[in-house]
Amino acid sequence: MPGALLPGVQHLQNIHPLIVHFPIALLPGAVLLYVLAWLAKKENWAWTGLWLLGLGTLGAAAAVASGLYGAEGVMVAPPVREHLLVNHERIMIGVLGLSVILSVWAWLARPMPRRGGVVFLVLLAFLLAVLTVGADFGGRMVYDYNAGGNACPQPIDYHG
Repeated sequence: MPGALLPGVQHLQNIHPLIVHFPIALLPGAVLLYVLAWLAKKENWAWTGLWLLGLGTLGAAAAVASGLYGAEGVMVAPPVREHLLVNHERIMIGVLGLSVILSVWAWLARPMPRRGGVVFLVLLAFLLAVLTVGADFGGRMVYDYNAGGNACPQPIDYHG
């Protein structure tokens, strides 16, 4: 059934690639909204930032879980595994940990910390920087070393 609806899914080694894009989109969106809310002093924007941060954190948890579950089955050379995969894994676990801390902090302060608000924003910016580095490691594995995919067994006829 998934092959009929989503033929590309049958070529995946695991579901991690289907999940990772949620935190990659939601967490930067949260950072942007929190910064704009702080600059414009718009509490409703901070509420939206809180929701994006929470959803991004849930997405990060799912991405980390699916990545850890599927890591052993990823077909890459040992040097790639030792450098890119291990660093990607460690960095993204750190992203998850920091996003949990920031989500709890924001939830307790609803929607944005009044005390330490600048520290909160700096940590959000740091989260974004670390997420970017971790995603770069993941992207390099995919695009430079074909991690998570497999070679196309035959040419695809897009016209037939």
